[in-house]
Amino acid sequence: MKKLRFAFSTFTLVLAGFAVLSCGSNSSSMMGPVGPSGLQSITLAPAAANAQAYSDGKVPFVATGYYIDPAHTVTPQPALWGVCQQNAPTTAVTVSQTGVAQCAAGASGKYTVYAVGGMTECQLVGPCGTGCTITGTAQLTCP
Repeated sequence: MKKLRFAFSTFTLVLAGFAVLSCGSNSSSMMGPVGPSGLQSITLAPAAANAQAYSDGKVPFVATGYYIDPAHTVTPQPALWGVCQQNAPTTAVTVSQTGVAQCAAGASGKYTVYAVGGMTECQLVGPCGTGCTITGTAQLTCP
């Protein structure tokens, strides 16, 4: 009887161990640098735009997020928007929270519009969207 009780106890412990390891584990190797949301990359559309070709010079950019599951994409992807020129922040172009960019009076040249996603994984965003977040970029030409 003692052998049966010992075998049953051992079986129960092993079964409980497998249950703990298989349910709810979230391996960091599976998440990689993308964090718990599974966001892998962001693209912006259009990839390049000339402000002169748009009504009132307002260019609507749209971010699309691509996730670990290839069938899962999000458009529009929630993002933090910004603009820079030659890897430095600029005020020559503004971009709204919804991704609409507009050149300021007198602005000319090429600017990088960026959208930063994955904000739940990291709150550090450097100049031009750099840092430990996922960033998509596009080019905007001002007259």
